[in-house]
Amino acid sequence: MAVTLRDDRAALLEAYRRSWQSNQERPMPTPIFVFGSNLAGRHGKGAALWARQHRGAIYGRGVGRQGDAYAIPTKDHRLCVLPLSTIRMHVESFLDHARAHPDARFELTPIGCGLAGYRPDEVAPMFAAAPTNVAMPASFAAVLTAPPSPT
Repeated sequence: MAVTLRDDRAALLEAYRRSWQSNQERPMPTPIFVFGSNLAGRHGKGAALWARQHRGAIYGRGVGRQGDAYAIPTKDHRLCVLPLSTIRMHVESFLDHARAHPDARFELTPIGCGLAGYRPDEVAPMFAAAPTNVAMPASFAAVLTAPPSPT
């Protein structure tokens, strides 16, 4: 029995249809919620509380990936604000993690700009080299895309 071009095309179209349906039925992965935390892991207020209640952040763990959340410390164990240089080290660890997981999507909150009291122009530059799988909050994006101020 000879296979005709018409049969090949029909088989190709059927395979494409099955593949497309399979992709449409697959649920989208939950984005990783990136929030400011404290080294004690007391996720009791703000974005940290939301991360604990909705994305699996673990009480008592103040750094790193946990569930569908990622904690970047902005306060120490006694809940005192960390210096920007220390926060920068934790941001670099997060950026390394994001680069190592290019298929994950990370939704960054304006860490350090709520309870820690820093301004977006102080924290956003730490994320200037973030990979494309990190979604910036509007306040950080505004800082990172603003033209340089004349000196």
